[in-house]
Amino acid sequence: MSLDVIPRSAYTEDHEAFRQTVRQFLLKEVAPNADKWADDGIVPRDIWPKAGELGMLCPTVPEEYGGLGLDFGYNAIVDEESSYYGNVATGFSLQSDIVVNYLVSYGSEEQKKHWLPKLVSGETITAIAMTEPGTGSDLQSMRTTAKKDGNHYVINGSKTYITNGQTADLILVCVKTDTEIQPAYKGISIVLVEADREGFKRGRNLDKIGMDEADTSELFFEDVRVPMTNCLGQEGMGFIYLMSELPQERLSIAISSQASAQKAFDETVEFCRDRKAFGTTVLDFQNTRFVLADLKTKLQVGWAHLDWALSRHLKKELTAEEGAAAKLWHTELQWEVVDKCLQLHGGAGYMNEYAIAKAWRAARVTRIFGGTSEIMKELIGRKL
Repeated sequence: MSLDVIPRSAYTEDHEAFRQTVRQFLLKEVAPNADKWADDGIVPRDIWPKAGELGMLCPTVPEEYGGLGLDFGYNAIVDEESSYYGNVATGFSLQSDIVVNYLVSYGSEEQKKHWLPKLVSGETITAIAMTEPGTGSDLQSMRTTAKKDGNHYVINGSKTYITNGQTADLILVCVKTDTEIQPAYKGISIVLVEADREGFKRGRNLDKIGMDEADTSELFFEDVRVPMTNCLGQEGMGFIYLMSELPQERLSIAISSQASAQKAFDETVEFCRDRKAFGTTVLDFQNTRFVLADLKTKLQVGWAHLDWALSRHLKKELTAEEGAAAKLWHTELQWEVVDKCLQLHGGAGYMNEYAIAKAWRAARVTRIFGGTSEIMKELIGRKL
């Protein structure tokens, strides 16, 4: 079982050499700790600098800000390998594939020089706080405000379902800097909030049905004062910034989902080859072979599509609807694969001691975060 046997057109020899470095790190430092971290409900901070030393964090950051100045293909390698070999949702992809792009694209020179080297090294862990209780995907209805007071913003409100919420040192908080302007999206801004600011509090580490090791939190802001220089880019442009970065975020989710589906399939083939029933192996039953043959075919198509989407993105040609389609298709495929693979495990599949049970639970959220499948269909449909 290995991702090496899958032909890939989007990657160079340098990408594949990097893959081996990432894999060895995951097998040595991450996978053996998966159960403990799941029990703890959090990935420890000390793993981040170790990943940073190997160039696994934010590889696209320009060299002048402490990064390697590489292309997104290196991010994709980390995403694939983490999903296949790491068996843990580390939070790395949030920092590398999502948060850092906002700072690189819209941050001031001062913000970039101060924060980017720390993100690359793993010294600083980040989060982005969009979702609020009761709003879900409807970002324009957010209620968290940042009101001006002299040369400061005063932030009040709450956020929920925030990945890296318990560990983040820096949070990119989506706020309303203008509550009166219409349309409402023109009043949204993104403000950098350091976790040591007075009035900032972390809520519960939320109890989820999957990805137990990934800290996912409530965040509260009560008269949190930050200088107006902490505004990311232009005031009132936050919604536009969010929309412009979504294709990469959704491609990242698609990549992880495809690799997770492949892992579940590969382990299920081995299980069915070893498991005996009625005097033969489970793999010898025609139904088993037909189910697996169907899944193998869809995975093959999935990898080809992913290469196409990744190649498009590397040329900066991936559109918003193409990114949405990638997330929709690959997350739905992931769910089909893990659900059918769990069924082939029989009663064992329902036991948490088997990897397929954890994979099944973890897969349920991918059709929700980053925009639900229903929202993806709506975005694609608008371009018909």
